[in-house]
Amino acid sequence: MAARQRLICAASALSDGGTGVRFELDTPSGPRPAFVVRFEGLPRAFLNACAHVPVELDWLEGAFFDADGAYLICATHGATYHPVTGVCVAGPCRGASLQKLPVAEIDGGIWLLDDSG
Repeated sequence: MAARQRLICAASALSDGGTGVRFELDTPSGPRPAFVVRFEGLPRAFLNACAHVPVELDWLEGAFFDADGAYLICATHGATYHPVTGVCVAGPCRGASLQKLPVAEIDGGIWLLDDSG
């Protein structure tokens, strides 16, 4: 299993299909916005950049899901993403994907994992 890298939030901060938690990811080109949500019982994390035009998905902080809590949706132009794979299933960038980030729920926390192997 990958080593723990950084605590994002308490596991209790996420409910299935509910509000997500925003965080910053340190990259070689500087900090990038990211988010984690819970879907089908597991944490799912992605860079917060639409695959169509690189704008952040949420227009209200943490509001990443559609009204049914079934898909992630870009508030700017409606691109709709599957919350497990990050693949765009409807909208202007159908077939493109959000960039997934490795996370796990460990000891009551949601951890961003080191995926460098």
